[in-house]
Amino acid sequence: MWIPKTASTLVQVSVTSHARPSVIHVAGLSKSYGSTRAVRDVSLEVFQGEIFGLIGPNGAGKTTAMECIEGLRVPDAGRVSVLGLDPFRDIVPLLNRIGVQLQEAQLQKRITVREAVTLWSSLYRTSVDGHQLLAQLGMAAKTNSRFMTLSGGQKQRLFIALALINDPEVVFLDELTTGLDPQARRAIWELVRGIRDRGKTVFLTTHLMEEAERLCDRVAIIDHGRIIDVDSPSGLVDRHCPERTVVIKTTDGRAVEVLGQVNGVESSTREGDNVVLRARSVDVMTGLIGSLAEHRIAVTDFRTVVPTLEDVFLKLTGHSVRQ
Repeated sequence: MWIPKTASTLVQVSVTSHARPSVIHVAGLSKSYGSTRAVRDVSLEVFQGEIFGLIGPNGAGKTTAMECIEGLRVPDAGRVSVLGLDPFRDIVPLLNRIGVQLQEAQLQKRITVREAVTLWSSLYRTSVDGHQLLAQLGMAAKTNSRFMTLSGGQKQRLFIALALINDPEVVFLDELTTGLDPQARRAIWELVRGIRDRGKTVFLTTHLMEEAERLCDRVAIIDHGRIIDVDSPSGLVDRHCPERTVVIKTTDGRAVEVLGQVNGVESSTREGDNVVLRARSVDVMTGLIGSLAEHRIAVTDFRTVVPTLEDVFLKLTGHSVRQ
């Protein structure tokens, strides 16, 4: 039986993805709707026990790609394998091994949480203890509540419970925190980490770059239906946006000139009490600290502005992820 675990969720998987077996393999996936090419020659691989994110703006092709991988849509071209099964030819055995949370889903307004879990449990040959699952998801007090009375975060937790009721090996989550407040979003992040910590594989889509950075072991950036790059969030930032901005608070008049001479510093300017330094890479830190100590420059604050996945997306695509 599998029940989500929320403890020890801050520990990241340290095993190299390529040392683990592949559970999702996609090659040359394409899908069009009339003259609109939603997905264009998408290829990717997801490994066992990782949280893999397909990230990009709304309309980038994330949901269409995921639905083709799940077997909900038939692609125009390409090959898909999930747990070694074809999601179209082997749909019945596959459905017993995966869990799916759709981006837009509704239940009957008057169905209770308990009734929904019982109904979903009856659809599978085996299932976990639904009441214990709800308790783990913080929904124990809502078992007799009707669907129409639930908040947005509670509905999302219920849909996650329904996606996990058959103890799936792979869980698909499509924009699971869209529209939620920050507290509810972070609570669901913990739940997703708990799924991964239990050895399950999570494939999710999101247009929230912070969510991808905080949650995913690896991500694939998709824009206009094409995969642009695949790597860990930190790997993408290091490769595409290695530049760093260092802000040092000091009133020492020598700081701009002295720190500007450190190897790797491209510019040094003063902005009020701060000296703002732009460098080619994070390697400049050792030189800056050494120079401050050597010249006995008093500092009251020292911080680094690190690029984000959104900066990577902007650099690779030329437009903001929010467009």
